[in-house]
Amino acid sequence: MWIAFAFGSAFFAGITSILAKCGIQKTDSTVATAIRTIVVLIFSWLMVLVVGSQNQIGSIRPKTLCFLILSGFATGASWLCYFKALQLGDINKVVPIDKSSTVLTIILAFIFLHEEINLPKAIGVVLIAVGTFLMLEKKDVTHRPAKGKSWFLYAIGSSVFSSLTSILGKIGISGLESNLGTAIRTSVILVMAWIMVFAEKKQHTIYQIPKRELGFICLSGLATGASWLCYYKALQDGFASVVVLPIDKLSILVTIVFSRLVFHERLSQKATIGLISIVIGTMSMLIL
Repeated sequence: MWIAFAFGSAFFAGITSILAKCGIQKTDSTVATAIRTIVVLIFSWLMVLVVGSQNQIGSIRPKTLCFLILSGFATGASWLCYFKALQLGDINKVVPIDKSSTVLTIILAFIFLHEEINLPKAIGVVLIAVGTFLMLEKKDVTHRPAKGKSWFLYAIGSSVFSSLTSILGKIGISGLESNLGTAIRTSVILVMAWIMVFAEKKQHTIYQIPKRELGFICLSGLATGASWLCYYKALQDGFASVVVLPIDKLSILVTIVFSRLVFHERLSQKATIGLISIVIGTMSMLIL
């Protein structure tokens, strides 16, 4: 059953990137992240009330709460980097780098969670790594002005923090209802995001956001909320190193299709081969 939730999360995650890109054409990415988080927070706490897990708040162990908070900080950092990269670069280039977090996630899951690295999983890691390399054209990071390369650094940062999120999140929701865990983590992200907005003195730009972009930002928040709820339900029942794959990797397909339809971004032949490699590698990891 967790696989169904994982693929549901993949779809919503793919939609999130497109909606977010539409919402940060003129809007600062940090401000957009802070606004999106409000929507996700409302969505996640509504789900807590629906399933009635709010009664577990008083019984949360300090260790569990600590890892949830750390996971929230890692997610917040990942989001800030990711949406800044989306604002500066092409979706078809940013998303593959962000999703390369799988390789690091598997290594961390092996070290800290003692999850096995079998042959199909090892093959999958290689295929995903090769596919990510093929989807990233060398000229994208070497033949651009210094300012144009910053999207690449933000994408790398997003990938690293995303890996930490998966591991910390898995530990944090052990024995805890998944919706409640998501809501607590989102509360941490909200605080972190707004601290960044005020620290960078960008709060005045909120009133300058075009209504159309504000609508896309809110829709991306709803998509993120749906993706997360599916994600943490799958993460609670499945393996961290496997759950991450269908979510993070197969969402690329959704993103690529919509980026072609909405932004008219095309894949080169080399990038297409890379995408196929990533998908095959992902599917190979589902063989346990």
